[in-house]
Amino acid sequence: MRILSESRLAAVLAAAVSRPRVVVSGNFATPYRTLELLDKTVAEYRLFALNAQPGIPDRDGVTLETPFVGPGMRGKPTLRYFPSRLSLVPRLLQQALPPDIVLIHTSTPVDGCVSLGTEVNILPAAIEAVRARGGLVIAQLNPRMPYTYGDGVLACDEVDFAIEVDEQLPSPVPRPISEVSEAIGARVADLVPADATLQLGIGAVPDAVLAALTARRGLAVWSEMFSDGVLGLERAGALDPDTPVTASFVFGGPELYDWVDRNPRVRLLRTEKTNDPGLIARRPRLVSINSALQIDLYAQANASRVHDVIHSGFGGQTDFVVGALHSPGGKAIIALPSWHPKADVSTVVPRLAGPVTSFQHNYFVSEQGVATIWGHDAGEQAEQIIDHVAHPHARDELREAGRYLGFPLRNPGRPGGAG
Repeated sequence: MRILSESRLAAVLAAAVSRPRVVVSGNFATPYRTLELLDKTVAEYRLFALNAQPGIPDRDGVTLETPFVGPGMRGKPTLRYFPSRLSLVPRLLQQALPPDIVLIHTSTPVDGCVSLGTEVNILPAAIEAVRARGGLVIAQLNPRMPYTYGDGVLACDEVDFAIEVDEQLPSPVPRPISEVSEAIGARVADLVPADATLQLGIGAVPDAVLAALTARRGLAVWSEMFSDGVLGLERAGALDPDTPVTASFVFGGPELYDWVDRNPRVRLLRTEKTNDPGLIARRPRLVSINSALQIDLYAQANASRVHDVIHSGFGGQTDFVVGALHSPGGKAIIALPSWHPKADVSTVVPRLAGPVTSFQHNYFVSEQGVATIWGHDAGEQAEQIIDHVAHPHARDELREAGRYLGFPLRNPGRPGGAG
């Protein structure tokens, strides 16, 4: 690894291949200074990032690529969305979308190694792919980046060039837990068995679930990611002290970053491991807790599109739903509010109009109640979704639409139906 000045690194980038594909750390680990330098130096390039946050380049000459759309790419006219389970994104980089440059945000060197810190994810696969084709690995060395253990520890000779930047890591804006999210969190927590292993997605509902589990003991975490709520579980004594907290990336506040720094309790592994449904299934009592934008009477969930516009993507939801279903004592849960406050519409619809993100779950949960999906026939599933998940304002319309779709739904107030 050669540490360069910004002007020297600009000269290196200027000599790179024409219209390179650049893979960059996503989420809240993007090396903005290095990316800005590349953007000023290279006229045209393809930028690949997961869950990109605001502040990434957005101009003519830059083509945005991702299998998981973040706010920094959402709605952009140059966006190329590649549908993919997160566990398979490394294969995309090895086969269909090989990188020419990988920009990473790392810790400063320790004993001849740097750490990818808060964002391991797909980056080891990207580094392997770019080195196999003779491309460049460029690091932004930052003393504020935590040194995390696992698959993100790189020997310095795996990095070609680096610049030194001392910058505070960004954090997501804290969101207070609403009454609706709190009610959902409490219902989901009631479904979590003793000594469970947790996987939680991103959003207010998963945060509320963690807040509702602080009185538990013996919990473990095997997840695609985690945030501040896991630190809350640790401080409350809810986590099994003998089981490492395992994920592939992390973001949260400064206290969380301090906690993961050189903490042997935390392992950040590459996506191919954390999101492998086979490895997930080996974890007993794996409870997968994810959210959705919509669900329908066929017990399908849409977590990727809104009004035919890509909002996010599959992410790890499909990986963990399958893994949880095969885990001994595992459960796959989709939790969401029954009503979308901004759009003022029901989140339960008769039939999804767009692509399905996941299906065949154990439970749907809203602030209205819990629908038990697994083990019920299709009509009973639809009945439970209407009676226990949908908002009361939407139930009559859903029941009428359900009958039109062929579900044998009972009339309200009459005996029978789902048990």
